[in-house]
Amino acid sequence: MEIAHLIDHTTLKPNCTLSDVKQLCEEAMMHSFAAVCVPPYFVRDAVRFLDDSRVKVATVVGFPYGYSNTPAKVEEVKRAIDEGCDEVDVVINLCAVFQKNWAYLKNDINSVTTAAHLRGKVIKLIFETGMLDDEQLTKLCNICNEIGVDFVKTSTGVNAGGATLKAVRFLRKHLDSSIKIKASGGIKSHDKAISLIDAGANRLGCSKSLKVIES
Repeated sequence: MEIAHLIDHTTLKPNCTLSDVKQLCEEAMMHSFAAVCVPPYFVRDAVRFLDDSRVKVATVVGFPYGYSNTPAKVEEVKRAIDEGCDEVDVVINLCAVFQKNWAYLKNDINSVTTAAHLRGKVIKLIFETGMLDDEQLTKLCNICNEIGVDFVKTSTGVNAGGATLKAVRFLRKHLDSSIKIKASGGIKSHDKAISLIDAGANRLGCSKSLKVIES
């Protein structure tokens, strides 16, 4: 299976450099990846490197714990879009989840989703499935179904756990068919990538993308 067009070619390490981002973009164009995902600091550069390319530019918001205040996350979304970003991967407020403050979470998710959709951009909500139980995940899926996000993403790749078949299958069962799934975290082989796609993933977040497509 040709999977390059499903991959967000990613570098989010705090020590990544402009040369790393340039190489990422060159590889993304060479292999026709869906998008590059870079730190907010490098969005303008990625947009410049990918000028006249079909590769999208994505960045992260509230990364990696999601506990920034809602207005701050909304401004992050707006700034990323102003700088040319096509897609924003936004971490849910994990503290609010463990406080069971579902009203706060609904407002938080709705606010960032509205900020993206008003500008015609794609939003991916990052759940961190490795930290959450089935009840928490179900409530979050219900909120996303009500609001109408574009994607739910399994994990940041920074905190507990990464993409698993169990998590992807659970999300696919509980999300509306219109909401896509991005599996992210620990995807290092072609076989794992295919298994996640078969389980229901529509997009893959990979820092080892070349290994994934060449293995």
